[in-house]
Amino acid sequence: MLMGEKEEDLVRALLKEDETFRNMKERHAALEDQLQRLETKTYLTPQDELEIKMIKKKKLMFKDEMQRILVSYRTSH
Repeated sequence: MLMGEKEEDLVRALLKEDETFRNMKERHAALEDQLQRLETKTYLTPQDELEIKMIKKKKLMFKDEMQRILVSYRTSH
């Protein structure tokens, strides 16, 4: 899903102004990098598969929290 221009502007503003949002965005990106590395393996061990599931859950947690911050910021401004 593509973000609209207003949402992209809001995300850019929050990345500059909100340390919590910025940290979550960075952690989400780091998890995405880990996930990409694991998913490019030819063979996944059971441990790799478990790690992929855990990474996806953590990414979703950060995404949900970033969305909460976005909604909170929109309603307060």
